[in-house]
Amino acid sequence: MTKRIFRATLTVALTVLLASLILIVGVLHGYFQDRVLDELSSRTSYIALGIEHEGIDYLENGFPNDCRVTWVAADGAVLWDNREDPAGMQNHADRPEVHEALLLGRGHAARYSDTLSQKTLYYALRLSDGSVLRVSDTQYSVWILVLQALQPVALVMVLAFCLALWLAGRLARQLVEPINAVDLNDPGEEIGYEELAPLVGKLRSQKRQINRQMEDLRRSREEFAAITENMSEGLIIIDRETRVLSHNAAALRLLDAQAPTEEDSVLALNREPGFRRCVEEALAGHRREELLEREDTCCRVLANPVEQDGAVTGAVLIVLDVTEKERREALRREFTANVSHELKTPLTSILGTAEILENGLVKPEDIPHFAGNIHREAQRLIGLVNDIIKLSRLDEGDAAAQWETVDLRATAEEVLRQLAPAAEKQQVTMTLEGGPTPVRGVPQIVEEIIYNLCDNAIAYNRPGGSVGVTLSSTPEGERVTVSDTGIGIPQELRERVFERFYRVDKSHSGGGTGLGLSIVKHGAAYLGARVELDSEPGKGSAFTLTFPPHSETWQDNK
Repeated sequence: MTKRIFRATLTVALTVLLASLILIVGVLHGYFQDRVLDELSSRTSYIALGIEHEGIDYLENGFPNDCRVTWVAADGAVLWDNREDPAGMQNHADRPEVHEALLLGRGHAARYSDTLSQKTLYYALRLSDGSVLRVSDTQYSVWILVLQALQPVALVMVLAFCLALWLAGRLARQLVEPINAVDLNDPGEEIGYEELAPLVGKLRSQKRQINRQMEDLRRSREEFAAITENMSEGLIIIDRETRVLSHNAAALRLLDAQAPTEEDSVLALNREPGFRRCVEEALAGHRREELLEREDTCCRVLANPVEQDGAVTGAVLIVLDVTEKERREALRREFTANVSHELKTPLTSILGTAEILENGLVKPEDIPHFAGNIHREAQRLIGLVNDIIKLSRLDEGDAAAQWETVDLRATAEEVLRQLAPAAEKQQVTMTLEGGPTPVRGVPQIVEEIIYNLCDNAIAYNRPGGSVGVTLSSTPEGERVTVSDTGIGIPQELRERVFERFYRVDKSHSGGGTGLGLSIVKHGAAYLGARVELDSEPGKGSAFTLTFPPHSETWQDNK
């Protein structure tokens, strides 16, 4: 703006200066022309007076040659001229100034010479004898006058130009300074020009409106960030060029990616083909869903296009952690397959034995043996079904029992009593150490846990081995440890022993269902207890169940 004001002011100053110069030159030219005519008139009258008294002798006796004098007879013939020979001159009766003098007594004219760029002024006066005296002189044109005064005029123009530059610059700064002094962020009440009052008022109004909008936008962004950052699902918003417009921490965590910059493509976050297909399909206007599987995680990506005025302007990607769901689904399929297999074995044995009996292929003395097989397989089948029901209830958190104080010693004594025949059959010695140990829990579940631990210790023991149940109190809570001198569990299999239907050594299972340690794991989780395993192959294993303190268990189940 300062430059525009400076240029405008300088242009006006120079225009006025040039116009003034042209006007002055024009006025001076007209003034000089009038002065020359006056001088010619005076001189003509003076010479005419001399001719009236002395005649032609006046003209021939040293008449000055600074101007041209011509004496013309009444018929136009040239009688005398101080510049040329009268004999060779044309008749002057048709000359305007001479013709006018013959008619009116005096006359004047001006003629311009393009060759010499000068103008000649003529003044004629009629004498008493009817002749005409004409006096002429040269007047230079305007441009000749300007050229003659070029040096002083140029000096004046340069000085005037410099002065105009300085004045224009100073004026521009003075005009713009009050405008620049206005604080657009906080315009005050006092302003340099009253003409700026409407503008400043509008600025104040717009500033208040912008502040409100910025505050609303900030609040909305904070709310959006708070919502998205606390989402367990990943959220990514991209534009038409796949640039990431917004994302939350969950998306980076689930995709195992680094935070992108403003110009990064969303495809840089994950380079798996399924993720790329989701992005491409969404930007093409179609919904897409893909499953991304890695070693330890499994994510489902849902991509939806974002449309505006019928055109796709971007996409929204939702990343869901379905690791647990997929694991549960895999466990469900495995469990179903295992249950089918485990149920099929006793049922096949029962069916085969029943068919033999039905067809009369068994001798009367062998009937008790075959009936015993049916009885054992039926018991095994019922035990398997019961264990499955127990696991299902524990999985669903529905034990259908009241919490109460349970004495671990009394429970352990009852379990050892129940397993005494099995231990005697396996030639395993069982011992119990520790006094009364009360805990908060569900009696049936506590008994089931200790029973399965002791049953496994007997089943996987060696002849002449031992099983020890030890009760103790620690700052962490009450403990029950079941140890054996059996085959032990290798390090790489310790995590798998708690899986359903998994057996370390099927030859030592004794016809078990393979669900015992799964019931222990789920029952402990239901009671809030912790199960620890310490084992050495060939020397035995020790399972430690630590119950939380009474106060914690009570508060958790209150």
